[in-house]
Amino acid sequence: MEFFFGLIAVAIGVSVIWKTEGYLSFFGRVAWAERNLGVEGGSRLFYKLLGLVIIFFGFMAITGLFDGFMQGLASVLTGGASRK
Repeated sequence: MEFFFGLIAVAIGVSVIWKTEGYLSFFGRVAWAERNLGVEGGSRLFYKLLGLVIIFFGFMAITGLFDGFMQGLASVLTGGASRK
């Protein structure tokens, strides 16, 4: 099941990168990205970076690494990872 969801995530991520202009016209500009990314068209860059993140998580789901990554991230963020 994770494999299937991973494939869907990769397809969505590729779509976001490939058809950024369509997503921009549908969802609109991202004010934070326009202010902070420092380039003209910061929203376009934001959507492309978001697509890359979606692809990354999709491949992690396909390979079975997603659960371990999220557990590690949660333990680091909550202070549960005490390495000696």
